[in-house]
Amino acid sequence: MRRRPNYLAGFGSLVWLGVVGLPLYVLLLTTLRSQSDYATNGPLSLPHRFTLDNYLHAFSGGFGRDLVNTLVVTVSVVALVLLLVPPLAYAIVRGRGRSSARIFRLFLLGLAIPAQAVIVPMFYVISQAGLYDDLTGVVLPTAAFCLPICTLVLTGTMRDITPELYEAMAVDGASPRRVFWQLVLPLSRGGLATVVVFAALQAWNGFLFPLVLTQSDATKVITLGLYNFQTEHGVDAPGLLAAVVLSMLPVLVVYLFARRALVQGLMGVGGK
Repeated sequence: MRRRPNYLAGFGSLVWLGVVGLPLYVLLLTTLRSQSDYATNGPLSLPHRFTLDNYLHAFSGGFGRDLVNTLVVTVSVVALVLLLVPPLAYAIVRGRGRSSARIFRLFLLGLAIPAQAVIVPMFYVISQAGLYDDLTGVVLPTAAFCLPICTLVLTGTMRDITPELYEAMAVDGASPRRVFWQLVLPLSRGGLATVVVFAALQAWNGFLFPLVLTQSDATKVITLGLYNFQTEHGVDAPGLLAAVVLSMLPVLVVYLFARRALVQGLMGVGGK
């Protein structure tokens, strides 16, 4: 039996394509035109001449340094989260004593504390530790504020692993360390991918900690470097959007590599 085409669904898809595609069209097209052309003809018109000067100007203005600093912060935060959260979540899930539950409640309490509420004591602690205007002073608090939600996500993922699998490993004489490496981590790929993406986005888009805890251009990150395109006479919109496009690319790469594990995590433990 031949199905009739769903014209309503097709029309809705076209409307959604327009809603999503128009901002992308304006974003990408604006980066390929000069500032004078943008100011004269408006954002929706076709440029008279395509140019890559905005991307070149972004790097010549120090954006490359800001990009490297942001990469250092992001990789360091993700590394700290992956180093601390999986064994912590495993200990909470498999722990039999009250201490495991208390630690878990302590991390849940961290979800209720916004960064803005502790930025003043955080500034004092970082300054006293000699980490002010240093990327380490940005990495540590950013990772600390990622730990509660990452622990919650990974703990939920590990709780979905059936007890029969743990019992089978115990029958084989596996130690807790072997169970963690050979059973828990492989079956927690979805949760680990979620944790990596979340921590990477938090570090990449971080603004408050770099703003308060750094000062010099040598430690500037992307979110602060975008201010360079705003002057007392106005905003260089084509240059600013070119920098925005460049700042989006690494995050897109992270998502492309982690998307399969994310989908598997939504389907079930280990994608089964």
